[in-house]
Amino acid sequence: MKWLVTGAGGMLGREVVDLLAAQGAKVDARTRRELDITDPAQVRLAIKTIAPDVVVNCAAWTAVDDAESREAEALRVNADGPQLLAETCRAYGARLLHVSTDYVFPGDATVPYAEDAPTGPRTAYGRTKLAGEEAVLSVLPDRAAVVRTAWLYGAHGPSFVRTMLRLERERDTVDVVNYQVGQPTWARDVADRLVSLGTRPDAAGVFHGTSSGQATWYDLAREVFRLVGADPSRVRPTDSTAYVRPAPRPAFSVLGQGRWAEVGLEPLRDWGAALSAAILGIRPSA
Repeated sequence: MKWLVTGAGGMLGREVVDLLAAQGAKVDARTRRELDITDPAQVRLAIKTIAPDVVVNCAAWTAVDDAESREAEALRVNADGPQLLAETCRAYGARLLHVSTDYVFPGDATVPYAEDAPTGPRTAYGRTKLAGEEAVLSVLPDRAAVVRTAWLYGAHGPSFVRTMLRLERERDTVDVVNYQVGQPTWARDVADRLVSLGTRPDAAGVFHGTSSGQATWYDLAREVFRLVGADPSRVRPTDSTAYVRPAPRPAFSVLGQGRWAEVGLEPLRDWGAALSAAILGIRPSA
């Protein structure tokens, strides 16, 4: 099989490329500078030349707050680009795996959002990502899979976990919000699922690529401290008034993972187990 990974310079893209390379797969990795997914000529040339069996789209506008004032730009990357990829994949017979987000939901639930739960984004970022999902599934209903993920961390790029590792070294105490509930998710685990989906030609539709279980940011910070031998009590809870941002954060971002069983896969492992496995390979942020 031949693979094309877009957004290959980002946190998740690098994990996908590394995993495929470790498996000896034929993979063409394209960073944002090497392939602009909003440019029709570039996309068509890349897919025509590479002739991939599977395209993994990790390219995205991820600046959640900036999208509030620059929604048209975010829409171009998060919706127009994926649609162009889907149309070109259809023309050349490739499958498409597209990465999306928990922000497509309103974030006010009390039980995990199922894959087919009604959407209702409350941010510009969420609206643009939902538009991208809809475009991909409309163009490639039988050959595309959308994988929603959330609260990602990993060895590459900025993340909450890397920030907590740095603050543990720099500060006596750290204040962290204790009201938002979600699923801390290791990018490597998501990469593994993307590769698994790519090898299953019948896997289409929406999947939720988040760790099992749930936690608040406060819970996550305390666990980071504990795993590196620091006193978790140095992490202090605070509410949302301490961190006012242009885009509201979902209060509840827990996603259900029922569809994995349909393709013979287990849900992603518990977030605590994943963090324990990941922590030694994550450096503090600069």
